[in-house]
Amino acid sequence: MSRFAPTLIAATASTALAATLFQAPVLAHGSAAATAAEGLLHPLLGIDHLLLLIAVGAAAAVSSPWLLLWALGGAVVGGLLGSAGLQLPALESLAALAVAALGLWGLLAQRRPGSTDPLARVGAALTSAAVLVHALLHGLEAPATGAVGWWLMALISSVAVCGGTTLLLRRLPVAVSRWTAAGLLLLGLGLAA
Repeated sequence: MSRFAPTLIAATASTALAATLFQAPVLAHGSAAATAAEGLLHPLLGIDHLLLLIAVGAAAAVSSPWLLLWALGGAVVGGLLGSAGLQLPALESLAALAVAALGLWGLLAQRRPGSTDPLARVGAALTSAAVLVHALLHGLEAPATGAVGWWLMALISSVAVCGGTTLLLRRLPVAVSRWTAAGLLLLGLGLAA
């Protein structure tokens, strides 16, 4: 793996730069509609959405699968708060920094079987907060009426990406998870810039 490190770093840096330069047209925020099909696609259309889902899955892969439940809790609470109209300053930038924070967590965390150790609690709180911040955006942009199908399908695609990433990375060597986390850290910082 070490002979590929310079190539991987260059590819990640290039992708971060491209994401930074072209982020305005690809962000899916503000484009949500009430149909179930659009709800299914919504978390996959914006690079910040997709990176957050991959970051949650990667964090769960290197730390504990319990983080997925904490992410779900953060998503529900954030979505509800956003639907109620709660807004934070620089929310788009905070959502991008949430990707970077989870990437950093992925670099620092160790695989742990449960969620009872204090370090695992830090990861749970960080994951929940990162997803909550991002879910605020979903709550603010989600359609106000007839949105049950939209929300359900957005949840299904989000769970599929998070869970699929976790399953994939847990089957691969830990080094792959670390490189993924490093890439997510750089991409999150690039999006926030």
